[in-house]
Amino acid sequence: MSVLDLARPEIRALQPYSSARMEASGGQVLLNANESAWAPPGDHELGCHRYPDPQPAPLIDALARLYGVRTSQVLVGRGSDEAIDLLVRAFCRAGQDAIAIQPPTFGMYAVSAHIQGAGVITVPLAADFSLDVDAVLAALTPAVKLVFVCTPNNPTGQLVRLQDVARLAQALVGRALLVVDEAYIEFSDAPSAAPLIDQFDHLAVLRTLSKAWALAGARIGTLLANEQVVALLRRVMAPYPLPRPCVALALEALTEGGQDAARAHIALVREQRARMARALAEVPGVRQVLPSQANFLAVRFDDASAVYQRLLAAGIVVRDIQRYPQLGDALRITVGLPEENDRVLDVLQNRLQDARALAAGQRP
Repeated sequence: MSVLDLARPEIRALQPYSSARMEASGGQVLLNANESAWAPPGDHELGCHRYPDPQPAPLIDALARLYGVRTSQVLVGRGSDEAIDLLVRAFCRAGQDAIAIQPPTFGMYAVSAHIQGAGVITVPLAADFSLDVDAVLAALTPAVKLVFVCTPNNPTGQLVRLQDVARLAQALVGRALLVVDEAYIEFSDAPSAAPLIDQFDHLAVLRTLSKAWALAGARIGTLLANEQVVALLRRVMAPYPLPRPCVALALEALTEGGQDAARAHIALVREQRARMARALAEVPGVRQVLPSQANFLAVRFDDASAVYQRLLAAGIVVRDIQRYPQLGDALRITVGLPEENDRVLDVLQNRLQDARALAAGQRP
């Protein structure tokens, strides 16, 4: 069975749009794409008056080396969000097919499914936020075409063991595409699932330059998958997804110097994550700091809403995750610069001082 048998038949048969850049490249006089002949002010030789390469070879090469896969297994687009959307559109028929997720987890999986008119089967994580492989497999129906697994998970920060990913992939042969979202894996000690792609043609891995590589504003996300899956998604992808300035930033980040800088920042985040986890656990009113392998901490509070408002009043914005299942008392705090982390701790400690002063009838 081919992995494409899981995809929508109308997408497999689709005649994709053929852009000017796809049909012809090279030459010195470019008169095939109705572009401006003049570069805009401040272009700095980026050539933004010309459409960009849909899948720039230098960037594809750099990402393939970074992630240890073949160039034919790389699809790059506008963040992981675009890859999620493309997968749902390509594999799920509206009103017939479904995805499976394990909440609490990243919300875009379900959003993309709802937009497509696909169903969403939820298999909650265990009480300790670990993935129950048996429960996931037991909940699947023939309608499920995509199973999303986020590791480290967002918003909890826990890892899914690689052996569990492999077990899921083995069980899903001929049934569904397994999509492993590794947006935060650089902050962990865990190995990537990418080497399993050659073993399982129905496995896709999501990576991003938004987090560890400091390019959230450039929107560079990567899907690693079987060549057939990559080719299928290119059929439904926008003709020119990658702006030239964003590609230039990504290539700079992936140079030797850029990689050295990223590794230094990752090491600092890991150090600060451990420091913040220890310090937050000592703050009265904190119920629990969830163990995390990402660049954030999910923290349970006696009164999460009050803490959120107190931090906001001090100019500190954290993520309120109380709407997520099993996290009705929690906030997600990104690990920032050391001085920003100090500020968070100072505000939380001041909150306690204010509460004690009010209890004693004093003006805080």
